[in-house]
Amino acid sequence: MVDLKTKPFYLNNEQIKWVEDTLASMTEDEKVGQLFINLTLQRDEAAITKLCQDYHIGGVRWQGGTLEEVYEQNRMFQEKSRIPVLIAANCEAGGNGAVAEGTFVATGAACAASQTTETVRDMARAGGREAAAVGCNWTFAPVCDVVSNWRNTIVNTRAFGNDPDQIIELSKAYMEEMKEIGLACAAKHFPGDGSEERDQHLLMGCNDLSCEEWDASFGKVYEALIEAGLPSIMVGHICQPAYSRRLRPGIKEEEIMPATLAPELLQDLLRSQLGFNGLILTDASHMAGLLNAAPRSEVVPGVIAAGCDMLLFFNNPEEDIAYMKQGIANGIITAERLDDALHRILGLKAMLGLHQLSFPPKENLSAVGHKEHREAAARAAGEAITLVKDTQRLLPIDPAEKKRVMLYFIESAPENLAAGPDPAKKMLIEELEAAGFEVTAPEDFYELEMKGHSAANKGRMMRSFAREPFKSQYDLVIMAVHMKGYAQTNNVRVNYSIGHSHEIPWTIKEVPTLCVSLNYTNHLYDLPMMKTFINAYAPTREYLHELVNKITGKSPFKGQANELVWCGRWETRL
Repeated sequence: MVDLKTKPFYLNNEQIKWVEDTLASMTEDEKVGQLFINLTLQRDEAAITKLCQDYHIGGVRWQGGTLEEVYEQNRMFQEKSRIPVLIAANCEAGGNGAVAEGTFVATGAACAASQTTETVRDMARAGGREAAAVGCNWTFAPVCDVVSNWRNTIVNTRAFGNDPDQIIELSKAYMEEMKEIGLACAAKHFPGDGSEERDQHLLMGCNDLSCEEWDASFGKVYEALIEAGLPSIMVGHICQPAYSRRLRPGIKEEEIMPATLAPELLQDLLRSQLGFNGLILTDASHMAGLLNAAPRSEVVPGVIAAGCDMLLFFNNPEEDIAYMKQGIANGIITAERLDDALHRILGLKAMLGLHQLSFPPKENLSAVGHKEHREAAARAAGEAITLVKDTQRLLPIDPAEKKRVMLYFIESAPENLAAGPDPAKKMLIEELEAAGFEVTAPEDFYELEMKGHSAANKGRMMRSFAREPFKSQYDLVIMAVHMKGYAQTNNVRVNYSIGHSHEIPWTIKEVPTLCVSLNYTNHLYDLPMMKTFINAYAPTREYLHELVNKITGKSPFKGQANELVWCGRWETRL
């Protein structure tokens, strides 16, 4: 059972009295509702009233909405809830994880590359202030996964890298800044992503480290963060077979479950061995990593019975609530386990002062996108952007000497052609031209199709260039790679817009060529022929501006890459 007087809650007698009095006053429906975190897509007053007064939700996350809409949504959640709600944002890289107008400062990978804790502190401050301005009190971060597999793109840029000591240092700095602002952290994704290449959105993840390897990496990280007062942990739909076998001798392979359904990982490893006294929540419950383990009727009460305190997202509210009630009625969730979960939920709310809630005034919205936060993003770009290699000694480039640029922009397929071209391409062209370059940027297949479907577009993309005229027309080729992906494929590789495209690198031995990644750090596996390669980490204006400054020698490269960028290949280093 939880001890609310000790770490991480440290509640005083008044706060504990509020927890106990609130719990004693709750109906069965209110107790069940507290176990759920809703994903809000509808933010009209009627929908929010129903969530608060019929379903009695304990927490909320959302998607979409303008700054004003999100503010009003969160205000209504608190006004219409008898018991204040936990309002969460994904501030992994800044305030953009709370609202679209928020400030992107730095990914975890960029923070690590910068080699200074000031970058992560800037990121946390901007994210925390902007999230708090719209009423958030909880951040689903830091991403404290240890990335040992270069193929993993699920947390490639989101995590702080592969060094447990650096991950601890940066995660603790993040936690300190968020605590100062008044947001609770939920570190993720226990028992740990990054050791394999698959995505728990699509299947059960598997952390295949031995117990000893896990202890020296993920275990070391979680132990340090728990000691530092981490208040909550998000559990991934990821199994850890070595520990399941150690803690449940004789367990059958078909009985090995994702951590969200594995009491040996939650109660024996996380609670008992690591001493975690805080709140445990699941990752999103619509992920295949959870739903492939059992029918939803078993999963919903099963995660609470296993040791989670809150379930992230309804599928269907009426149905999920019925499943949870049935789990309580038939003893899958014991009275003691329900009482413990509710104490932790209310304890976190009391720790955050929600029992004396004063919703932030609307004037605080001026913090979102504040000039100070944009300046922090520019500083982060300056510290993080990394020259991975320049074995041809191409840099710096003087636009007066190599003025004429052919820019190939390699992007992921758009979700739909109506979305229009990737805005990063236009911004990069603008930054290059402002620096004095003349830029030619051919349309890729997606852009051609946006202008009009045509069988001829494939032929246009397959055209070849006579070498001598090309060499006389261009002084420099830049390939910018902006691949991205989420819950669609298990890892993301460089993918040209069409087969046999002229985008495929052919200029390496013809014209000086450099390559820059605007997202993932592992593209050298597919582009080992590039002799000059830069990891820029983000496609935002601040990062693109600083990228061009560094290419032209106006700003030095400061970022440091880790060994994963070489992808275990000798030829990527050439």
